[in-house]
Amino acid sequence: MSNIMKPTREACSSQPAGENELLLREGEKIVAALGQTLAPLVEVVLHDLTRPGHSVVAIANNLSGRQIGDPATEMGLARITDRGFPEVVANYPNRFPDGRPAKSTSIGLKNSAGEYVAALCLNMDVSLLGAVTAGLGQLIQTGTAAPVAESLVPSAVGCVREALERFAATRNTTPIGMTLAQRREAVRELAASGHLNLRHALADVAATLGVARSTVYTYLPPEDRP
Repeated sequence: MSNIMKPTREACSSQPAGENELLLREGEKIVAALGQTLAPLVEVVLHDLTRPGHSVVAIANNLSGRQIGDPATEMGLARITDRGFPEVVANYPNRFPDGRPAKSTSIGLKNSAGEYVAALCLNMDVSLLGAVTAGLGQLIQTGTAAPVAESLVPSAVGCVREALERFAATRNTTPIGMTLAQRREAVRELAASGHLNLRHALADVAATLGVARSTVYTYLPPEDRP
């Protein structure tokens, strides 16, 4: 569970009742919920912009070391002085006091009069994620091209199908369109050439001819059936 800091009940009761207090009280619920959901990498902070000198009223996952009653940031002060300041500023670069890089999002909350009352801020510690990303980048990095082109696909893959298609083409038809006699002849040629010894050969024959695997066995002479 996230570590949530918020004002005491006595501090809340000293504030005048009204719409602004309601916004802040609802904001505290959001801080608690987001803090639990995004722990431990995201700090969630609620600012009371009507008290810029003591704006911090709730903190979950405290990564910045701030305390309840600390002043507003530059973003908060800008909102207080400018009603037209963007309501949402998302994914901007930031930094914690100890130097760790952060990704921040700030959401301004207005009352019905259009005044900024609160700000909900999310600060993600991206230092660990950055190291993981760098490591993954190095892991998937490739060097110069090989002296010869290479494929890891086995050479046998598809050769059964190709053999059947060639057999059918010489008889002006398709594998599925072959007669029963032609299918028997084709399968016996595959057996004689060793194609049926390849892995999954019978399954490939069945798929190419559009029949069940058990049907393929009937195309073989009794002595060649498994």
